[in-house]
Amino acid sequence: MSSPTWEEFADLALRRVKASGAEYGDIRIQQSTTEHIQGEDRRIASIRHTEDGGFGVRVLYHGAWGFAASSILSLEEVPRVADLAVEIARGSASIAVKKVRLVEEPVHRDRIVTPVRLDPATVPLEQKTGLLLNTMAVLHDRPGIVRSTAEVWWRRDCKRFESTEGSALDFDLLATNGGISATALYEGRFATRSFNAPHLRKGYELIEEAGLMQEAPRVAEQAFEKVSAQAVDAGSFDLVLDPEHLSLTMHESCGHPTELDRVLGYEANYAGTSFLTTDKLGSFRFGSPHVTLVADNTEPETLAATGYDDDGVVCQRWDIVRDGLFVGYCTNREVAPRIGEVRSRGSNRADGWGSVPIVRIANIGLNPGTDTLDQLIAGVKRGIYIEGHGSYSIDQRRYNFQFGGDAFWLIEHGKRTRMLRDVIYHGITPEFWNSCDGVADRTFRRRYGFITCGKGQPGQSGWMTHAASPARFRNVQVIRGEGHV
Repeated sequence: MSSPTWEEFADLALRRVKASGAEYGDIRIQQSTTEHIQGEDRRIASIRHTEDGGFGVRVLYHGAWGFAASSILSLEEVPRVADLAVEIARGSASIAVKKVRLVEEPVHRDRIVTPVRLDPATVPLEQKTGLLLNTMAVLHDRPGIVRSTAEVWWRRDCKRFESTEGSALDFDLLATNGGISATALYEGRFATRSFNAPHLRKGYELIEEAGLMQEAPRVAEQAFEKVSAQAVDAGSFDLVLDPEHLSLTMHESCGHPTELDRVLGYEANYAGTSFLTTDKLGSFRFGSPHVTLVADNTEPETLAATGYDDDGVVCQRWDIVRDGLFVGYCTNREVAPRIGEVRSRGSNRADGWGSVPIVRIANIGLNPGTDTLDQLIAGVKRGIYIEGHGSYSIDQRRYNFQFGGDAFWLIEHGKRTRMLRDVIYHGITPEFWNSCDGVADRTFRRRYGFITCGKGQPGQSGWMTHAASPARFRNVQVIRGEGHV
């Protein structure tokens, strides 16, 4: 006798939910496959291939949520878990102070598949490890390089979503990533330079297109240049920030404060709140007229472009900041009505079958301007050009921050001159974005993804992509961050 299909398991669970008198219920069945190959110091340090699967049932009963999950997908376990979710929802309803009301969403029936030219699961292991070993060997060709890393990662999520409203969605989603780093030693100091093939919804072609081995000589050379560079002198500088660096700056200072559940206090006892309170919507000057931030969960290859979120809401595109004015939040079906919106923005996502969906940052990107990178730099008398991610710190309201980076160059009289080290800049979010007076054009636009965005209790890892062209910021305070690499 053949095992029931995922559709049959979903029908079994939702029939139990409907029979309970609940006003809403859904089920997510998911099977995930992950491979992560890590190289360190000219050797393969680890090869991890993991499989994970299970299902979760969510129930809304008399305005209160219940959720239960299991890794066992069987005819006995599915109704038991569905009944448990109903029981939890009933218990929550008996003590709930505020009743949950979901905004309407049309019924959707669809299948979403990541377009892939080269499936990483079919690429021989020897080919992947060979690439990493050869790349690390090139990194160590440069004298002074004492450590190296190289990695390839991919994950496939196959998922079925069904709701009591009639939506039925199938997903076959893939994401891939790779990267290298070199650490140099000079006069007792260490410094690391990295290169990343960004997390995107593509196949192994992402790794081939990135050219890890071709980038290795530059990465190694810049690692040594960085460690032997002069430390920055604290003061006020104009900054020109590259897209990879901006991706983290946007994520922390623009993404998190525009999650509406966070604004409403859902994260207050864990990761904080937000300075972008609801009274500021439509009236607050977040940035200069050069700053337009767009949430786009429809752009192909980006991590949050999954077709539909875990509420079964279709992915959308909307403005977060328009010409400097704060105009939009990331929402789900639960919190959208709290600000008078009649539809969710489709930003409700869970990191797996055993997690409850919560509001997550969308693919928020900075709209391109009209300048070239050379023009942005030419307009700087005394400044710093920053590439890549580094250390960061930001307060609970996402208001006061400091950021480092992966590489820094001094700009003098419109020319990028020599490397610097130990650069940390700090500021206040709206003051910083109001200091932006130029953004490079679309030809310089790049996309960088995140898969470790922490939120929720128990903690979850969110996925999203942030795109930008280089941008210039005036009169930013810089300090020397001794010991930062």
